[in-house]
Amino acid sequence: MSSKERTLSRDVVVTQIPSGDKHTLFAGDKVFIHQVLGGTYTVQGDSGLYRIDGKDGDAIGEQIVDNSVAAATLEGGAPDPEAVWEQLKKVFDPEIPVNIVDLGLVYSMDIEKIETNEGGYKVNVAMTLTAPGCGMGPAIAEDAKGKILLVPGVSAADVRITWEPAWNQSMISEEGKMKLGLI
Repeated sequence: MSSKERTLSRDVVVTQIPSGDKHTLFAGDKVFIHQVLGGTYTVQGDSGLYRIDGKDGDAIGEQIVDNSVAAATLEGGAPDPEAVWEQLKKVFDPEIPVNIVDLGLVYSMDIEKIETNEGGYKVNVAMTLTAPGCGMGPAIAEDAKGKILLVPGVSAADVRITWEPAWNQSMISEEGKMKLGLI
């Protein structure tokens, strides 16, 4: 479909932008697609901006996007760190067409074994935003967490926003700079 205005064909759970809160949009609601990146749709409805997950693309007349991860686990069932990084590269600020890894927003990612009866592995991510006043933090962190939890072997994820060190444009990868027309 070429039109960016759509009518929802069914109820769909969405993430509100910028708060990251979950809401339901209902069949018959009209939305306008602003951006399609990282397997998600940023849409505007009557009451604000929302992110629709790729698995719900059919609700707006789009193809369903399979965001599952085909990566194998490492020895002992630990998640593959490369698979986690690949998932983080599918996370975008709804206002910038470059993923958070290439923007230089992800400062660290580590994987720890959970020492409880349930076991499993937890992924911890420290990231920042392009500006301290950016209200997109909760939505971006929620998107990152959801994508990390799709990696085989991951049973928990914590995405923490930090302001130290302050982000600057020199942190953008060469690929990100090319996409943004900075080089």
